[in-house]
Amino acid sequence: MPSSSSSRRRRGGRRGRRGRNAPTAPAAADETETRNWAELPLDAISAVLHKLDHVDILMGAGQVCRSWRGAARDEPELWRRINILGHADLEHELNFPGMAQAAVRRSAGRCEAFWGEAPSLKSLRLISCYDVFDDGLTEAIMKFPLLEELELSLCPNVDDSGVFGVIGKACPQLKRFRLSKNVFFDYEAGDQEKDEEAMGIATMHELRSLQLFSNSLTNKGLTAILDNCHHLESLDIRHCFNVTMDDALRAKCARISTLRLPNDSTDDYDFIVKSPIWRNSESFLGDYVGSDSDYELGSDDYDDYCDPSRYLDGVYEDELNDEARMILRGMCMLI
Repeated sequence: MPSSSSSRRRRGGRRGRRGRNAPTAPAAADETETRNWAELPLDAISAVLHKLDHVDILMGAGQVCRSWRGAARDEPELWRRINILGHADLEHELNFPGMAQAAVRRSAGRCEAFWGEAPSLKSLRLISCYDVFDDGLTEAIMKFPLLEELELSLCPNVDDSGVFGVIGKACPQLKRFRLSKNVFFDYEAGDQEKDEEAMGIATMHELRSLQLFSNSLTNKGLTAILDNCHHLESLDIRHCFNVTMDDALRAKCARISTLRLPNDSTDDYDFIVKSPIWRNSESFLGDYVGSDSDYELGSDDYDDYCDPSRYLDGVYEDELNDEARMILRGMCMLI
């Protein structure tokens, strides 16, 4: 009969053989195939970019690869409303002015809104910005205390004279200012009203260069500017036809090295030059009557256009029956 010790050795041997011949652990599953983001369709890339911050696009997502760079660069709709707020802590690490220029350039002229934090901004040029209004500009300009250059050209909704006084106080280092109007308009008003913008500009004491094109200022307004802006080196008042250069003004302008007067040539002006609109001219009256009027200026019917007792939306009393004529007169009384 086998001893107990030999039985233990046989059992141990069997256990040992099982350990040596046991099946190996199953192999690890193959790694998931890596997605090639560069091969995503353009509409998918665009959908991703539209959900990202514009700063992230400029600094990260838009630099992933050629296809992503193309999508970030060549789709103006992505840059229609530009927002680079929320990154003030990176002001000294990122080139925000350069990023802002790149963003606006990518909008291809379709930018409708721009939000950003730029306390160090030194140059701001707004040209043909029809959605810029007095309140918005006043609020924004307060955030640019270091501004040295400002242009407001062909911005018809910036027309509150108080804005320019705010600019003068908020931007004490302003050295270059350009305010170009679409056309000189010879409207009937007192000199004080015509010079309101000029009085605001006179608070910009550090100005070196000033262009006022087609402005309504008079001699009084120009005098205020010359008396308060002692550092002026360049002055352009072309198409400012309310200014008459008398001896007093010429004496004040003698210190200015570059001077352009109301009737000087506009050949080098970089916008379309329109003929001035003089009071009582046909073009002046046309702005009030409207170009779609069915009346000819100076005709016998012209006075009827402005007579609500006889004319309402193209309907004359003598063309109506008694009841309709009574209704028309009642409507005229409410006008």
